[in-house]
Amino acid sequence: MKNKNLTLTSILGALTIVLGAFGAHTLKEKLGVNEFQNFETGVRYQMYHVIVLLIINMYSNFSAKTKNGVSALFFLGILFFSGSLYAISAGGVSPKNIWFITPIGGLFFILGWIKLSISFLKMK
Repeated sequence: MKNKNLTLTSILGALTIVLGAFGAHTLKEKLGVNEFQNFETGVRYQMYHVIVLLIINMYSNFSAKTKNGVSALFFLGILFFSGSLYAISAGGVSPKNIWFITPIGGLFFILGWIKLSISFLKMK
């Protein structure tokens, strides 16, 4: 599973750069200030978690179970949190239709960080 986690993380990293460039060069002129800030928040949170995923899966002494658990939670967080912000900002999806998805993604991020902190506490 390690290679799958790293492969998906690398793809998400590349996608983060593509989305950031797309936002800066295409969407900035088309979106309002609030929509553009929401889009940037999605890109920023995605990159933060991609970096942590790389560190966890490449360099840590965590068990495979911990790496996979944290990775799954962060992947879901990126999908729900950042994905919903992209959809709302750039995709023309009404926040009224998917308002509940962004906080679910945030919850996945929080659960991933909690799982990570518990794993640190259990380390010898």
